[in-house]
Order: sequence, then C-alpha cells, then structure tokens
Amino acid sequence: MPSLPERHTAPFREGGLGTVAKDAAMRFSITIGLILVLSAVGLTYEIAAGRVLAPFFGTSLLTWTAVIATVLAGFSLGNAMGGFVAERERRVAVGNVRVALVATAVLMALSPSALGLLYAWGVRGTGGMLMSVVLTFFPASVFVSLPSPFLAKAAIEARPGREGSSLGLVLAAGSTGAILGAILAGFVALPLAGSAATFAACGATALLCLPFVRSTPPGGGTRESADEPRSGVIVGAAAFVALAGLAGGRICEYESGLSCLHVVREGDRVSLYSDGITQAAEGIGNRNVESPDLALSYTRWLWARMDRDLGPAPSVLFVGGGGYTLPTKLLASRPAAQAVAVEIDPLVTRVVRQHMPRAGEMIARTGTIATGNDPDAEGRLGIVHADGRVYLNETERQFDAVVMDAFSSNTVPAHLVTRETFERLRSIVGGPVYVNLIDAPNGPLARGVHAILSGLYPYVIAEQGDLNSIGRTNIVLAASRTPLAPLDGDPGEYEPARISPARAFTDDRGWAGHR
Repeated sequence: MPSLPERHTAPFREGGLGTVAKDAAMRFSITIGLILVLSAVGLTYEIAAGRVLAPFFGTSLLTWTAVIATVLAGFSLGNAMGGFVAERERRVAVGNVRVALVATAVLMALSPSALGLLYAWGVRGTGGMLMSVVLTFFPASVFVSLPSPFLAKAAIEARPGREGSSLGLVLAAGSTGAILGAILAGFVALPLAGSAATFAACGATALLCLPFVRSTPPGGGTRESADEPRSGVIVGAAAFVALAGLAGGRICEYESGLSCLHVVREGDRVSLYSDGITQAAEGIGNRNVESPDLALSYTRWLWARMDRDLGPAPSVLFVGGGGYTLPTKLLASRPAAQAVAVEIDPLVTRVVRQHMPRAGEMIARTGTIATGNDPDAEGRLGIVHADGRVYLNETERQFDAVVMDAFSSNTVPAHLVTRETFERLRSIVGGPVYVNLIDAPNGPLARGVHAILSGLYPYVIAEQGDLNSIGRTNIVLAASRTPLAPLDGDPGEYEPARISPARAFTDDRGWAGHR
C-alpha cells in the first residue's frame, strides 16, 4: 500500500491532529494575553505621564491634551512600523519585537528622570512643556505599540479558517487591556505606589513579555534556538530597569492619584506645596492655636474681608481645604463660628495634620471627618473629602459665607468656575462669596470669574498682589448682595485690580487652564 505524502504523515508522527490543535490554541491564547498586557501597559503609562508632568508644569486641559496627543501619536507610529515588522521572516520579526520590548522597558523606567533632567536644564513655559512631553513620552509610546501588528498576525495565523473571530478577539483584547490599564493606573498604581514606581512597573511588565515571544511555537521543538531569549539578557535588562526606576528617586514626598505634596521647613515657617505650587504656610515658632497668624498675603486679605463682613457666629463653607489655615483662623477668632471644609484629597488632610502644627491641632480638637452616613460632617469644623462641585450639588445646608480656594496644581478646576457653580452657591449661601485665583493681571481666568460674579451680585470687589517671576499673581474677589465696607488698614499690600468685561464661563464653555 503506498505511503501517504510527507506533509500528511508529519502531524501523525508528532502526536496527531489533537496535538496540532492544542498547540494552535496555546499560541492563540498566549498571543491574546500579550496583546492585553501590552495594551494595559500603554494606558497605564499614558495616565502616569499626565500625573508625573504636574509637579513640573501643573495640570490643565493643555497639559493633558499634550500628553494624550503625544502618546497616541506614538501608538500610531508604532503600529505603522510594527506592520512592516510583521511582514518580515518570523525569526527576524521576533528579534525586532524583542528589541522593542527591551526599549519600552528602559524608556518607561527612565521617563521621570528624563523629565526632571529637562526641567533642570531650564525647559519652561508652554513650549518647554510640549518639548518635554514629546522627548520624554513619545519614544516609549512608539516601542510599546510596535509588537501589536506582529501579535495580531500571529493570532490570526493560529486559527486558520477563523480569521474573523480571531481579529475580533484581538481588538477586544486591546480594548480590554486599555480599560484595565486605566483602572490600574488611576485606582491602584499611582495612589498606592507613586509615579516613579508605576513607570518602573510598566517597564518590568514589558520585560516579562519577552519569554513568550518565540521564534518556534509551543510544542514545535524541545531545543531553544539561538535566537530565543536568554535568561542572562532578560536578567540584565530587568536589573537595568530596576536601577533606572530607583535612580529616578521619589518625585513626590507624599503622593496620591490627585496630589504631589512636599513639606518644606524654612526657619520658623512650614510650607505645603502641591505640584510645586505653594498650597499653604504657617509659622511654627508659636504653636498657640488660639492666635494663629496667616503666612500668605492672599489669606490675610481674605481674612480681613471675612473679619470685616461676618458676624460673631457665622457658618462658612470652604471649597478647597488646602492647609486649613483660614478655617483655623476663623474658629480661633470666633468661638461660636462653624466651618465646613471640602477637600477632594484625603492625603492633603493627613499631611496637614502631621506637619502643620496649628491647623493640625485645630483639626484634632474640633474636626469631624464626614462619612457615608454623615456627608455634611456636623461639628465646629466639618471636613468633607469630596469634589467641591459634587458637594455643592448635594448638600442641603445653608451658609453665611463661602471661600472658593480650590486648586489643581496652579490653576482652578474648570467646573468650579462656571456660572452654574456660582448660581448654586447663591442658593445656599446668604452672605458674601470670596474667591482666590492665580492669573496674570486682567487675565482670562480673572475676567471670566469677574463676569460671573458681576452677573449674579450687585457688589463685587477685585484686588491683586505682587507679580511673581512668570507674571502671575493672586487675584482675590469678594461679591455680595449688600455693599462691602472698606477694609481698615492694608491686609497684605493688595491693590484694586482692573478687570475688563468678558464672557462668563459656563459648564459648556469654561476655563481651559493656563497657557
């Protein structure tokens, strides 16, 4: 009886059709897993890039736009280059993919150090921010996406005759990985491990993919060919990534998904910085909480207005807890007063309690932190860890005054400076509204907020302090239904601000951040 052709007998000699199908399924599952993992790494890296940029250039619509556009451009170029790689002979393509994974690991781990180095070299301003984003985050974005076309091709080839479902699963794995990466970055890695560790973990994960990218499919042979990954190379690359991550150091003294905090003691003053911007300061020579002094000029102006405008037992809402210096001053000066401070980040409260002696003591003595069963935190000082706008929308309490002093890096969150926000404030606050901004004189933020207040209140005051090195200053405003009496003395060398008419910000067309 004639023998079967060689191409028909080979599968039977290797274990039959069942072994072939099993090997194909293994190849397919491994490939889908690699696509999912690399997609997760890419999105984690993208979100971490936006977070690590804040201490150097702040957080605004512009910074996030730059990061997202740059990373997506890198993904696009990487996919295009990966398509050409996928068409090469398998051994060559596998080598290129491995090089891309090693480059991804090294570049991701080095990202914080590269960003800090550029900043130390004097890269500043909007143009410097854009250049830093491109130089720091674009290369790694290219390399992390370069393996995708090769992996997609391998997945489709692993299931002949089922190309449609294979392609669908490839796309689903990419989307699922992106979702997992976003969740991992926002809810786990950045809040718990910090930026530097997150970048190092992204690089390490890319290295862990190396052993699964092979020239020979599973079951295709027992001997590792010369071009298979060697343990020494992998260990060496992993050591380099670990060292790179450690070399970057801690970007923040205290870090959460919302804040990058530093505490600095200089002489008899302790200052709290958030993303490199002064958040609060107080003297530490006299710990007497009954007579706290205000270290920052804008807080002295706001307190002078509050002291002049409010009665002996006011209920005041503070949107933005910061260093809790103004609530501390209010409660120390008016024993019958009550305050509610809405601070989005619990880390800020913990750091203040640990390092700001007077505010920390006041919180310990009178503070009540809201819980799910007590969202308004009844007490002399109620602390609510929530977004200010969410609290305004949900609270049923009425207040005698409000201080709007919430910042994200060096700018005010856009949803807190809209006409709809201040209309809601007007319905729950019977007295004055005090606002602190950072902007250029007659800048767009000051004009937009002034337009909102002027449209809602008949009496509006705006003053400004001295300019800083980049031409910005604190601009403080007070708005009321009744006339605001002149202040006695000079509470911080502030002068009237000249603000031009402008369009009021709305939820639909709001503030975009400093440019």
